[in-house]
Amino acid sequence: MTLANLLSAEQIVPEMKAKGRWEAIAELVDRLVIAGRIRADDREHVLESIKQREQTMSTGIGFGIAIPHASSEKVGEVVASFGRSTTGIEFESLDGQPVFFVVLFVVPRDQFQTHLRTLAAIAKFLNDKAVRDELGKAKDAQQILQVFENRSPRG
Repeated sequence: MTLANLLSAEQIVPEMKAKGRWEAIAELVDRLVIAGRIRADDREHVLESIKQREQTMSTGIGFGIAIPHASSEKVGEVVASFGRSTTGIEFESLDGQPVFFVVLFVVPRDQFQTHLRTLAAIAKFLNDKAVRDELGKAKDAQQILQVFENRSPRG
C-alpha cells in the first residue's frame, strides 16, 4: 500500500478554510464524509475519536506538518484525507510553528500494526523537503494527488 492508494482528488483540500487545529480536523473528516469514505451517521463518532487522540498530544510534528489520526470501529479499512493551507493553521505543534500540510487518517480498531505503519509512512513521506515543496506548488487537488502518486515509495 502506498500513500497514493489512500487518497483520491475528492479526499484532498487544496486550500483549507480552517485557521485552527479543531476546525482543520473537522474539515478533513467532513471531506471523508463527502467522498463517501465515512458514513454521515458516523461523522461525530470518528471526529470524537480523533479529538480524544489529539488531546493527549498534538499531532503537529513540526516542519509545518500535522498527522491527526485515530482508530475506530466505524471504518473497515484505512481512510485518509489531505489538506493544505498556504496561510498556516495554528495546531499547537511541537515546534510551535503553524501547519501547512495536514494528513488525517483513521484505521479500523484493533489494527495496531497498520496504524503504526501508516503513521510512519506518512511522517517519512512528508519529512522530505522536496515533497513538501512540490505539494506547496501544486495548483489543485489533482496535482497534489500526482505528487503523492509520483513520490510515494512502492511496495
